[in-house]
Amino acid sequence: MRYADDCNVYVRSWKAGERVMALLRKCYGKLAAAMPRRPIRPLPDALISQIAAGEVVERPASVVRELVDNALDAGARQITVRLTGGGVRLIAVEDDGCGIPRDELPAALQRHATSKIRDLQELEAVATMGFRGEALAAIASIAEVTLLSRAADAPDAHAWCLDARSGELRPAARPSGTTVEVRELFYATPARRKFLKSEATELAHCIEAVRRHALARPDVGFAIWHDGRLVQQWRACTDLDPTLAWQRRIADALGADVVADSLPVDTHAGPLRLQGLVGLPDAARTRTDRQFAYVNGRYVRDKVIAHAVRSAYEDVLHGQRQPAYVLFLTIDPRAVDVNVHPTKIEVRFRDSGAVHHAVQRALEAVLAAPRSALAAPDASLTAAAAPPVVAVADAPWGPSAAPATGDLERLPPAPAAWDTTRYQRPATLDLRAREAAPLPRWAGWPEPASAPPPAPTGAAAVEPAAAPAATPPAAEPGTWPLGRALAQLHGIYILAENAHGLVLVDMHAAHERIVYERLKAQFDRLGDTAMPSQPLLIPATFAASPLEVATAERCADVLQRLGLDITPFSPQTLAVRALPALLAQADAVALARAVLAELEQHGGSRVLERARNELLATLACHGAVRANRRLTLEEMNALLRQMEATERSDQCNHGRPTWRQLTLRELDALFLRGR
Repeated sequence: MRYADDCNVYVRSWKAGERVMALLRKCYGKLAAAMPRRPIRPLPDALISQIAAGEVVERPASVVRELVDNALDAGARQITVRLTGGGVRLIAVEDDGCGIPRDELPAALQRHATSKIRDLQELEAVATMGFRGEALAAIASIAEVTLLSRAADAPDAHAWCLDARSGELRPAARPSGTTVEVRELFYATPARRKFLKSEATELAHCIEAVRRHALARPDVGFAIWHDGRLVQQWRACTDLDPTLAWQRRIADALGADVVADSLPVDTHAGPLRLQGLVGLPDAARTRTDRQFAYVNGRYVRDKVIAHAVRSAYEDVLHGQRQPAYVLFLTIDPRAVDVNVHPTKIEVRFRDSGAVHHAVQRALEAVLAAPRSALAAPDASLTAAAAPPVVAVADAPWGPSAAPATGDLERLPPAPAAWDTTRYQRPATLDLRAREAAPLPRWAGWPEPASAPPPAPTGAAAVEPAAAPAATPPAAEPGTWPLGRALAQLHGIYILAENAHGLVLVDMHAAHERIVYERLKAQFDRLGDTAMPSQPLLIPATFAASPLEVATAERCADVLQRLGLDITPFSPQTLAVRALPALLAQADAVALARAVLAELEQHGGSRVLERARNELLATLACHGAVRANRRLTLEEMNALLRQMEATERSDQCNHGRPTWRQLTLRELDALFLRGR
């Protein structure tokens, strides 16, 4: 009975809804019939400016950004921002730039009036922060604006003040420079005020807007006042090298820990230069609030750069964590279009594929170097000699080395990727040296191409396992970044002593990365040759957009090199006829869509490489040394030395850290020593 009552309620509700919709359609029809047709007429200038303000001015921080842009274009070396009520009641931006002559002040408040461009050629090569000439006019249409300025070469001994509402021009006291005051923001459009957040939130957005400018211009000083109180200040760094000045400003604006947990970047790729800092994977965050990208000094939010950075971190980030970075991209202004959006925060590159490739490769090279290899040893350490490093081939890594537990007996010999070389302690570490001995050929793996062994570099030499080698001489532990092994903890962790204190190593995670990098190196030796493909017995067809069809036709050669055969089946259908042999069991349609999407957006695709790496990571995980394997000190030291010579060895394949450092100072603090 209860079920029948519920059904009746649902039916009555559905019928009532139908009646309401019918009534609304009837009312709308009558309203449309009663509404007379309006003639097409040009909009008044005031309404045009208010519409433009809706695009340019979203909140007080938008006004701050536009006014600071103008101050920087004027050559200012000190910029002061004064706010009241979170920027709603007052925004005043003072600078010591070149100023505006008296006869040009009225034109500064007119729409599309600017001194920064004159023709299309200058627009296509614009290098200034602002250039549209509509910000001041748009702001003046929704707020009370006063312009106070004195040109540096003005004959008058005083400044001139212009009231945007009345147009009155009167003398005033001010040194060279400009002050723009914006009062009662959105007074002319009160509905916009309802969308603003609290005073504290709007103030935080204003500070963030100035911070973005401050990061790009360490040679300029910035100060922010709110309700008569200094809330933020960044002093100009004029007496330092440009690179040191940038690092000082980043430390002041984002915190010294950001610089300490980052790696420097400075590379050239043709006409493109990339500088800045990229955060260590261990310092990744859950939010993207520490990601800053600049193009020719302009803060931008660009999908190409963001995707390139994310691609560079693919192998070393854990989960969905976000890396911190501050990157400055310098490129020919004619190769980038900044006239994409009124806020000028979006750009479009002429060759986005080249930019993506350059950024990704530069960051990959920086992140590839093991952090342990970059640590400077402490020359003052005078400890006993470390135990000799033995050939890894002599290490009993097989199942017999530990009691049979679970799946250990079903695994192939875990150290097969290790037992091919003999390591000697290098005087200088060559991170690019790789072992030339082949890995075991498991079922389904292609035969790797033969490669000559790398030549010795300096005092470092990697010898084939077949060649007998004498035990290397004892060495000071301070010369090894990861130090010498002391013990094994619970069959999982290795405890080592280095020049800085205690090193903790997760042996499975570390060995997993070593095996993974070797597997990738074998496949990378194939070079630019086409990947082996596996024809499908029945082609997989799917409905495709016109853009996907055009991309498949345009990039047919690229797809063929990737081992994919995607051809048009009809004007609106694509057929997948072959997949890479390594990914023959993958979802053909999903793989094809993902590859075509990346080819269209970035001019290249790493979908197949990512899928391949996921498979290799799984193999490496199962082929690495497992927990509860008891290792000798010689075996532990061999693992540490291989970590120091392996790229990205600071993280495992899943982005987890492989080692941690506890300094002597931290250990002393734990035991209250020195207090």
